Amino acid sequence: MNTVDRKLRFVQEFLRVADEEIITKLEQLLRLERKKKASEELAPMSMDELNKRIDQSEDDFKNGKFIEANDLLKSVETWK
Repeated sequence: MNTVDRKLRFVQEFLRVADEEIITKLEQLLRLERKKKASEELAPMSMDELNKRIDQSEDDFKNGKFIEANDLLKSVETWK
């Protein structure tokens, strides 16, 4: 079962819930888990990780793995 199917099943089950206490607990759980996920994604990186990213960026530039800002803007305009 894929994520979309799981979400649909969950929503269907949630719509059948009549108990206000259960709804409140599910809302609290969702908020808590979303906050945890957001804080994990926004966690500061270590100096070692920062230096590795800088080194990778410099290697990418030396190897031509970049796009000029003006070229990127032109490309974005075609996305619409």
